[in-house]
Amino acid sequence: QVQLVESGGGSVQATGSLRLSCAVSEYTYSNFCMGWFRQAPGKEREGVATIGSDGRTTYVDSVKGRFTISRDYAKNALYLQMNILKPEDTGMYYCAALFSRVIIGACPPSTGYYDFWGQGTQVTVSS
Repeated sequence: QVQLVESGGGSVQATGSLRLSCAVSEYTYSNFCMGWFRQAPGKEREGVATIGSDGRTTYVDSVKGRFTISRDYAKNALYLQMNILKPEDTGMYYCAALFSRVIIGACPPSTGYYDFWGQGTQVTVSS
């Protein structure tokens, strides 16, 4: 059973930065997707950024140029560097992993594809 544990959330003012981390219990699969998702109160969970086993990344349009997803195999970690934060970035951020399917091309941003989820870390951006 893969376990994911997020950290790094907090409260910042607009234009500030945060770096989220996700500790992954194992990276034993050769083909996988990892992703960051967020959920604001009253809204559906949405995909923010994904990274595949081939290193290909995807971003939702609203964070392009501001957020960067990366991974560190040696540390079994996934990261999300968030710069120039906006109040609309506020929400619970979740790390997720997809191991059960072979993905050809970019990793999917839809929550339904992902097998394992962390408990989430709260990000609050004030204006």
